[in-house]
Amino acid sequence: MKKLILIGWKDLRIAFRDRAALIFMLAAPLALTVGMGFVTGQFSGGSSSGLSAIPVTLVNEDEGQLGQALVDTFLSEDLAELVQATTSTDVAAARAQLEADEIAAVVIIPAGFTDSILPNQATGQTGPLATIEVYTNPARPISSDVVQSIVASFINQVETGLVGAQVAVTQLLVTGLITPQDAPAAGLALGQRMASAGSSGQLIRLETADSGTAGSGADESDAMAFDPLAYIAPGMALLFLMYTVTYGARSLLSERDEGTLPRLMVSPTGASQVLGGKMFGIYVTGLAQMGILMLGNRFLFGLNWGNPLAVMALILAVVAGATGWGILLASFARNPSQVSSIGSAVMLLFGILGGSFVSANAFPAWLQTVRLVTPNAWALDGLTELALGGTLADILPYVGALLLMAAVLFAIAVFNFRRHGVLDRA
Repeated sequence: MKKLILIGWKDLRIAFRDRAALIFMLAAPLALTVGMGFVTGQFSGGSSSGLSAIPVTLVNEDEGQLGQALVDTFLSEDLAELVQATTSTDVAAARAQLEADEIAAVVIIPAGFTDSILPNQATGQTGPLATIEVYTNPARPISSDVVQSIVASFINQVETGLVGAQVAVTQLLVTGLITPQDAPAAGLALGQRMASAGSSGQLIRLETADSGTAGSGADESDAMAFDPLAYIAPGMALLFLMYTVTYGARSLLSERDEGTLPRLMVSPTGASQVLGGKMFGIYVTGLAQMGILMLGNRFLFGLNWGNPLAVMALILAVVAGATGWGILLASFARNPSQVSSIGSAVMLLFGILGGSFVSANAFPAWLQTVRLVTPNAWALDGLTELALGGTLADILPYVGALLLMAAVLFAIAVFNFRRHGVLDRA
């Protein structure tokens, strides 16, 4: 164990003595975060959140109560600081506004939307399926995500109301309070009432974080909106974390070519200790990088992702997952140059798939599944969950997935090292 720690500590010191490596590990992600901060308005004298008054146009072709309820939701006082909604009767004109980059999204409520959800009072049947259409602006991915979230929350509350009505009718039948003949009428009345009540509920609650847990509450406004930097900053950190782990993995092959590895192997040091020590060094270096960047973002930009213990657990897990990918690349590469080339490509690919550049909500369904092979995706989703008020229990699936990823990748890497005899050559 002592040898494993010593090997890892040696690699950590080498990494932090390399000025070029430090630029990519620390300076580059911070610089990109600052640049994105200007883009989102965080440092340009805008609102404290960098995201407010999102322009959206609503086209309501539905004559029922649910279509109007969705319009009222966007126009409500609860969302007044976050969304700047206008109504229109012309779909083509609304789409033209979107294409001209005048708005972030267009929400089209089709005719018959209410009838497709609420049963008709006369027949007790619902009409043909009518789906709300949300057209988003690719130039405003974060604002588009907010609009999509509001619509999704509205639909979820309406569906919850309908399910609640079904459960209520079942209980009334079981207890004998109504007869089977009265069940359709009771279900119809409860469904309409509960769906309407759900549609009028508060979808997004904006409140100030408690000063005892959030730090300096004196500078916060009464309403705390979503801060884009809380997503962008860790995205940049995770992007360059992949550089760090491939940098560390490359050193394993470099030491083999330079003769350092053979000298280790002729000493009373087993192959498992050497490989474990190298992996420990990569892990500790990545952990130091993420710790410095996350703390730097916290104090420089005032970012807060919620529960510190949960954030720490997620960071420990994502560095483990990224380290697994670094070791895996080294096990397939024949020389350090291959690790560098492949590692750079993987870093950019994982950054794109993970959501460091473009929100994953803009991806098609199949690509949203593929992105889960990246540690970036699990970590960003987990941090977003925490930033929205999640707890340690809520992000345990993300932590578990990252640790499982690390274990599987390390096992494959060990198999490859043994098959190619990388350590045996010593």
